[in-house]
Amino acid sequence: MPSSPADRPGAVVLAVEGLHVTVGHGRTETVRDVSFTVRAGESVGLVGESGSGKTLTCRSVLGLLAPGCEVAAGRITLAAADPGAETTGPTDPTELTGLTERQWRQLRGSRLGAVFQDPGSYLNPAITVGRQLAEPLRVRYGLGRAAARERAVELFASVGLRDPGELYDRYPHELSGGMLQRVLIAIAICGEPDLLVADEATTALDTVVQAEVLDLLDRLRAERGLALLLVTHDLAVVAESCDRLLVCYAGEIVEEGPTAEVVAAPAHPYTEALLRVASLDDWGRRELAVIPGRPPEPGTAGPGCRFADRCAYATDRCTDRPVPLVAAGEGRLTRCARAGELALRGGAATTATDRSEVPA
Repeated sequence: MPSSPADRPGAVVLAVEGLHVTVGHGRTETVRDVSFTVRAGESVGLVGESGSGKTLTCRSVLGLLAPGCEVAAGRITLAAADPGAETTGPTDPTELTGLTERQWRQLRGSRLGAVFQDPGSYLNPAITVGRQLAEPLRVRYGLGRAAARERAVELFASVGLRDPGELYDRYPHELSGGMLQRVLIAIAICGEPDLLVADEATTALDTVVQAEVLDLLDRLRAERGLALLLVTHDLAVVAESCDRLLVCYAGEIVEEGPTAEVVAAPAHPYTEALLRVASLDDWGRRELAVIPGRPPEPGTAGPGCRFADRCAYATDRCTDRPVPLVAAGEGRLTRCARAGELALRGGAATTATDRSEVPA
């Protein structure tokens, strides 16, 4: 079985550079110039509204783009495997764009793991959950039937499933949503992957189970040295569970930085708006905050800031030219033409230069 990558804390596991993704015959650009890294033992949150490009980004990393979607430019690199690992996938640094399906199958389940929303749709209803975990152990690692069952029971126990021996022989329809998600996590980690991608993995779960699954992912990350990429539209989830935060809007990253710093002092108006909607410090309020307007349709954005039409701070210079990512402090980036002028908060905002002119 593979060894843990936990002895390489801080090493870059995944590097995404200048990623562009297009959709449809017209090759409409839906993800534009996205770059980030994920390190061993680190949890990175990718957050934004529906349609922001976060799922297309993570599915590009996994080689699971739907027909009609294409990586048009950029590089996605999976770092070299731990020299001591007995992995069944490639061990050298691997450029993921352009891999064949056979090459992808060697990586998924060994060096790449994934957990998605609606776990029941990813399991075969006619086969017991234990067999669905034991099968990859037998095929990929050559374990015998008894050894695969024993290992599967161990994995079920490791993700917090009660009575794992009895659960091995149960079918998906006999389990709750939270139990099914734990089964999928067990399948995702059975090959000791270097990177685990969790795409809206807690969205369909109730609040208590959601917290339990997030705690489980955090524990597995700490114990196994996993690099975790957590994709969600819920900023409250990321604020509680991620070391670093990437905020996506209309296919671009508009802010990046340590989660605690971004939540305390956002550097982009869109992040400020998300924090206001999330109500991280005011769970008892009765009025629902919203972000006025809607994101631009793919392919319709002008040359400037894509958030400008919804931003209370926008000026002409926000819309007449491209807005690059610029430094907003140590380890922080923002795609705002007024970076350095605005002192933003999660609630009502103020401006460092002239607070009286900025609406609350």
